[in-house]
Amino acid sequence: MPQPPRSAVVHHTPADRPLQPAETGPNAQRIAAHIEEHIGSPELVYHELVSDLVHLDIHIVPPSPKRKFHALVTSGTSDRPMHVPEGLAVPRFAELMLCLPPDWPLPLEAADWTGLDERVFWPVRLLRTLARLPHEHGTWLGFGHTVPNGDPPLPYAPNTRLCGAMIGYPVVAKPPFRQLRIDDDTTIAFFSVIPLFAQEIEYKLKHSATALAERLGRQGIGEVLDISRKNVCKPWWRWW
Repeated sequence: MPQPPRSAVVHHTPADRPLQPAETGPNAQRIAAHIEEHIGSPELVYHELVSDLVHLDIHIVPPSPKRKFHALVTSGTSDRPMHVPEGLAVPRFAELMLCLPPDWPLPLEAADWTGLDERVFWPVRLLRTLARLPHEHGTWLGFGHTVPNGDPPLPYAPNTRLCGAMIGYPVVAKPPFRQLRIDDDTTIAFFSVIPLFAQEIEYKLKHSATALAERLGRQGIGEVLDISRKNVCKPWWRWW
């Protein structure tokens, strides 16, 4: 699959428009069944009370004896096609997954999300922000895209210096999870979200997403969030 230009940086500005209310999309049940088949049964589903452009749900699949992480998977991003440049053979419909360690203090009730400490809530906020980005800004997300948390990028929360994210292919699930064919015109791609440090974002822009993924892999860093992990692109003189 083609990658975006290595040094491309696109700045998005908020659109000045009225709210466009949205309801649950027509493929919600198919997406839920796909998640259950390839990841597991959700413990709960976080439903939006007010939706703009797309109704975004987040399925929260708890850890299991074989799966040592929480999987947070969106449903609703694919209700609208992304704004893919003409002639580019990449998915126009997508959903996102972010994985959290088994001891991450997730709430047991969906209603509890509203009062969470940002040190707990930021991965969910990140997932929601990325899931809406293509529709709010008339753009698209695909393998290798990096999205910083501001310009310059700022840490997501006081408990981490992670300040951006890269879109990747899921490796915590078997390959059939990566695509859900709805009909001849609609195939939904499922991507993973990998939070990054500022130097890692810079490295990816200079070299490529594949080069960064290889660096992460050599250090045993995968899709499951680890806020205390090593920064694989930090200069050696800053490692203390």
